Amino acid sequence: MSENHDVMASDIGLNWFDQRMDEHHGALVQLRAYLSQRQLKVNSRLPPERELSQLVGASRGELRKALAILEEEGAVWRHVGKGTFVGDAVITDTYNLAAVAQRTNPQEVMRARFAIEPVLAGEAAHHSSPLDIAALQNCTANSREAASWRHYEAFDNRFHKLIADAAKNQVLSAMFDVLSGIRRTVVWGLDREETDRPPRDHHSFDEHDRIVEAIERRDRAAAAAAMLQHLVSVERYLFAASREKEFAIRTAHVGGPATHL
Repeated sequence: MSENHDVMASDIGLNWFDQRMDEHHGALVQLRAYLSQRQLKVNSRLPPERELSQLVGASRGELRKALAILEEEGAVWRHVGKGTFVGDAVITDTYNLAAVAQRTNPQEVMRARFAIEPVLAGEAAHHSSPLDIAALQNCTANSREAASWRHYEAFDNRFHKLIADAAKNQVLSAMFDVLSGIRRTVVWGLDREETDRPPRDHHSFDEHDRIVEAIERRDRAAAAAAMLQHLVSVERYLFAASREKEFAIRTAHVGGPATHL
């Protein structure tokens, strides 16, 4: 335990370069984003596991594995019978996700995704193994059954991470890990649609399928193009939602329709 109660969770250096790809990866990304957004002080108690699993969209088992990794890093510590608390991991050769997330914005995140993720999809088409493709197919199938938006986000994290790892390039995979963490931290607080879970016709479902199909065919150009089209859709929906929220706020503020400046 630390006596420095003024240290914030956002100051914790997050180790993105030794991540293990497993079922709990989505929960780990979501949990990092949650901690970065909340900016909790060291030794602050986290919500109980039942509540925290709902907040990050993961099962209790996945959450415990993610917490175990953060405990190894010193980002959290646990006391039997009392709960889980924010740790005071020392910043060494790690990446300060929260600091970058606070300085950037969704537009920059999308530009970075456009620069990196189509390349990763093309590389995955060339280098992926049958096991990689099977894992992607399983992930897309499971994402359609997500019980909530948070659960869907965890599957979405895993889907894109599987593609990054299927590229078989440690440098690109590490770059993606940083981008993925910043992405989730930046968009964590954005409002979702009014539904509790993604609708059956959510645009990402078919777009993810097309990406996987191109990777399975070993078609690098098609895989990169499918990922690019997917990101265009993501950008369109993301900023459309932001504009609608801004319009609603301005309308409520003036008591009538917002005017264009």
